Amino acid sequence: MYRIGNGYDVHRLVEGRKLILCGVEIPHPTGELGHSDGDVAIHAIMDALLGALALGDIGKHFPDTDMTYAGIDSKILLKKVINLINSKCYKIINIDCIIVLQKPKIKDYIDAMRKSLSECMCLDMECISVKATTEEKLGFTGNESGVKSYAVALLHKKLVL
Repeated sequence: MYRIGNGYDVHRLVEGRKLILCGVEIPHPTGELGHSDGDVAIHAIMDALLGALALGDIGKHFPDTDMTYAGIDSKILLKKVINLINSKCYKIINIDCIIVLQKPKIKDYIDAMRKSLSECMCLDMECISVKATTEEKLGFTGNESGVKSYAVALLHKKLVL
């Protein structure tokens, strides 16, 4: 049995925060404003994984009202989601993630992002796609006030003998 999930997240960019995408810190004068580290790409991936199994969203599992998650590394949360998926006897087939950001250009960080996700998720890099695009200076990403990410996840039920 296959299950597909979609994820989406958005964060405002502000001075004094780190820009972290797929667990990789990108040098830039602004970063994501969020309750956790604000890693918009990992948040979209987690929502895609949770959505594939109809388990709600990251706000349900890691609410921003819970100080336990204040400033937390999003890779820690992703590992919790992976454990939940494993407990439901599903495995990840592949992840496809798009990051929408006007600046900085992140193409030189894509392989590091895929490697970071691969290590965190115990998944071959071949199964993880990370792409970057701009919105041609349109909207909140185009005017550099925010970043957003979309993700799709495909899961398959493990055979239990």
